[in-house]
Amino acid sequence: MAAHVGIGMTSQRTRQRMIDRLREKGIKDDAVLAAMAAVPRHVFVEEALSYRAYEDTALPLGLGQTISQPYIVARMIEVLKAGRAGLGKTLEVGAGCGYQAAVLAQLTDEVYAIERLEPLIAKAKLNLRQVQEFRVRLKHGDGQLGLPEAAPFDTIILAAAAQRVPPALLQQLSLGGRMMLPLGTGGTGDQTLCLIERRPEGFVESRLDAVRFVPLLSGIE
Repeated sequence: MAAHVGIGMTSQRTRQRMIDRLREKGIKDDAVLAAMAAVPRHVFVEEALSYRAYEDTALPLGLGQTISQPYIVARMIEVLKAGRAGLGKTLEVGAGCGYQAAVLAQLTDEVYAIERLEPLIAKAKLNLRQVQEFRVRLKHGDGQLGLPEAAPFDTIILAAAAQRVPPALLQQLSLGGRMMLPLGTGGTGDQTLCLIERRPEGFVESRLDAVRFVPLLSGIE
């Protein structure tokens, strides 16, 4: 990945403070922390908000979408990776501006990212090109349907809250694979991070932290 040093609020020192905060909040996996440190988040946020890029908060992207809070990105990826050598072939549902896909690409060479909003796909392509991250395959499509032509996936991660687990995504999860998604009413309702593992005996679900994500919607625009 290309070096984006930045100055002031986008400097390497500011980025390191973000990593220090992630450690303080309980992120322990050194590979995940290194992945978070490698991606210049200020490239992916709106230019007017670049001074806030390394705060531990979600930020608006326009079109009713957000770039996720760094801690939540790290937390979800750490749980998905725990006890495994790597993430394997990975599908991200809700590519947004491309930030989380860029972090995932530090941990696996196979990242597929799907986004229903065409303007965001264009933005993600531009952002990923700017940081010279070419391992992410972007697709304009309905994330609830997944990407059957590239399935099965060892890891599936959703960046939007589903009211129920999309059946198509369950079928695209490989045996031994893991899926992480916010589950619950999108927007203002109760949402919980949910880990789903596909084992020989079936799907096993674990509920984790309370979260707040934009809702997972169907269709494309």
